[in-house]
Amino acid sequence: MKDLPRDQVLQLIDGAPASPPERRVRYRGLAIVVVMASWNEEGKVAPCVRAVPRQIVDTVCVVDNGSADGTAAEARAAGAVVISHPRNLGAGGGYRTGYFYGRRQGFDLVVELAGDNQDDPADIQQVVDRLVDGGFDYVHGSRWMPGGTRVNMTRSRSLLTRVYSALFHALYGFPATDATNGFRAFRSALLDDPRIDLWQEWLIQYELEPYLLIKAVALGYRVGEAPVRKIYHQEMKRNTKMVPIKSWYSILRPLFLVKLGLKR
Repeated sequence: MKDLPRDQVLQLIDGAPASPPERRVRYRGLAIVVVMASWNEEGKVAPCVRAVPRQIVDTVCVVDNGSADGTAAEARAAGAVVISHPRNLGAGGGYRTGYFYGRRQGFDLVVELAGDNQDDPADIQQVVDRLVDGGFDYVHGSRWMPGGTRVNMTRSRSLLTRVYSALFHALYGFPATDATNGFRAFRSALLDDPRIDLWQEWLIQYELEPYLLIKAVALGYRVGEAPVRKIYHQEMKRNTKMVPIKSWYSILRPLFLVKLGLKR
């Protein structure tokens, strides 16, 4: 999978519509953008977009990651700002575009949700409250901490997520209970830190999301967790785009590459 040149990605970002800053919805004084990266998620993306609580979230940005179906049109009809990649750039490339849309358009907080309706948008408020009340820069969603829930989660996935979190704790000292969860909220200013480089091509698939958590912890940012709900679809073949072994390797390797200084 090959990345697009940075200038081309930024051109797509800057060409996307945005609400005027002075008229934005704010929650606790913060302008919030929700980011969803979606690849062939027709039928799943719209319900998630519509369920986002717009009394606290100003904008939902769906990154259409080279879909061959009606994902983009469905998301737009549901009220999202849509940025379309000319081809699939992987989960990492999709979320990177959404993150930088939030930063370059001046939003205070970026909230990430899965683009296939596996996260519950009703959890956004409690995650943001946790960030504000705890004085955090970054809050990671957890299906395992008290108050978190899991729907239709397989035993193998349960085991792998728990083992990964224990490994994260051992390597980085942060007592993560759900380090593989994509649900997160963070202050967009983190993206200005030159020590956090999301434009590295090795991050284009599933590496980017664990990388951001690793760097936030390793660089001393204030990081916390908040309980969230994770919903897996009954038909497990449609539950995820992840490929066994290959995708888990993609998620796992940032832990060691960053820790050993082989990647920055």
